[in-house]
Amino acid sequence: MVSGKSGLVRAFALIVLLVAFTGYNLPGRDLVGSDGTRFPPPPAAPSGDITLEARAAIDTFVAGVRGMAFDRQAIESIGAGGDPRLLWFVSDARRFAGRADRQTILDAFAALTGVSLPVDNFNAITNHLIAWEIPAYPGYSDDKRALFLRIDPRWAPFFDDRDTQVDWRFVEWGGVLIDDRIDARPGLPCYRCIPALDDPAVTDAAGGNWYPEDKLVFGVVINGEARAYPKHIMEIHEMVNDTLGGRRFAMPYCTLCGSAQAFFTDDVGAYGPVLRTSGLLVRSNKLSYDLTTMSAIDTFSGRALSGPLRAAGVKLNQVSVVTSTWGDWKREYPDTTILSVNGGAPGAPYPYDPLRGRDDKGPIFPVGDVDLRLPVQERVLGVIANDGTPLAFPVSEVLLALEAGERVIARGVAVAAAGSGLRATNTVGGSTSPAALASHEAFWFAWSQFHPDTVLWRR
Repeated sequence: MVSGKSGLVRAFALIVLLVAFTGYNLPGRDLVGSDGTRFPPPPAAPSGDITLEARAAIDTFVAGVRGMAFDRQAIESIGAGGDPRLLWFVSDARRFAGRADRQTILDAFAALTGVSLPVDNFNAITNHLIAWEIPAYPGYSDDKRALFLRIDPRWAPFFDDRDTQVDWRFVEWGGVLIDDRIDARPGLPCYRCIPALDDPAVTDAAGGNWYPEDKLVFGVVINGEARAYPKHIMEIHEMVNDTLGGRRFAMPYCTLCGSAQAFFTDDVGAYGPVLRTSGLLVRSNKLSYDLTTMSAIDTFSGRALSGPLRAAGVKLNQVSVVTSTWGDWKREYPDTTILSVNGGAPGAPYPYDPLRGRDDKGPIFPVGDVDLRLPVQERVLGVIANDGTPLAFPVSEVLLALEAGERVIARGVAVAAAGSGLRATNTVGGSTSPAALASHEAFWFAWSQFHPDTVLWRR
């Protein structure tokens, strides 16, 4: 027990340290969005079933969407019902709204929350709901299913698993459709989807002189074999299934999160799973899935969230991905291979800047509130320590420390240079052991929202 003035001071100091080093959220804390918006206190949400009037309005709206119509009266009725849980449905309905319908949605949001939002910031609806942790109403996933299958009916298996671990509140449509091609060789058509790349053509380091040395690659080393995946090619495909060092693995790249990760897939079978991009997002992170079993997979953790892989308790094991310039990577790994100039696809090479700065100004999809310990797009090296503690190392600070000859160690994890990037290893008795931990870079907002209790290393 703490008593007296000095005791109160020590207690306050302990709380400050707890927040600073673990990121735990305390009741009454400020909720701030990625754009600096401060969220007001949340509206009170009821429990139990929704009213018959609300159910009728939702059913009417869904029926209208099936007929390619937007029923404004149904949304107005939901707004007048007094249940803010229904705003999750309203948030999904905005995907079907034309410009003339937007004000109806914003009016419903204002009626249920007392908060008025600008017409030009539609993502703010979902950002508020995530930050407020508004619960879903009973039957919400079925209503979302009805809406989203109007966009792409091939998403049905993700919804149909009644024991799914997908939190449908946080699932957004990313504006593209599912990539369900069995054959994902370079150059094969992919209708409105982000085309995965299976077994791309590679060349040795000398043959990789087509790629400028100052451009970035995502480097992977498995069983002593190294390979570099040029960033601009990954920005086009966002998913590669490949073999390296005798191991089969998949590498999803979430451009929105700035995160390339590599997962062994041959632990679950001789050749599978085969990962593809679903076209869905979870708090701005791509939702991957296994083509063979149609199981949804959390791209940040590798954990299966639905389908047969979820039922089997599958969590894919990771291997480190190093973000480095091509010149520094091939100097450190002279025997490395690199994807060929066109990844094996016919036709012209890929453009070096296909996104043209799309993600430079912060998250473009809802993420809710953010952890203020770092700027949202500060790059961090993320790693899970052996004791299960998530750790984040700001890349710029670590590079400065290493250049100054300092050691970077936290919770038994050491960070060292790899190419011009970073990788993490275990430490034993103050020295670095050969055993590497799976690490990768990501934007701070992404790492911290999926690991809210992360320990942040500071120089």
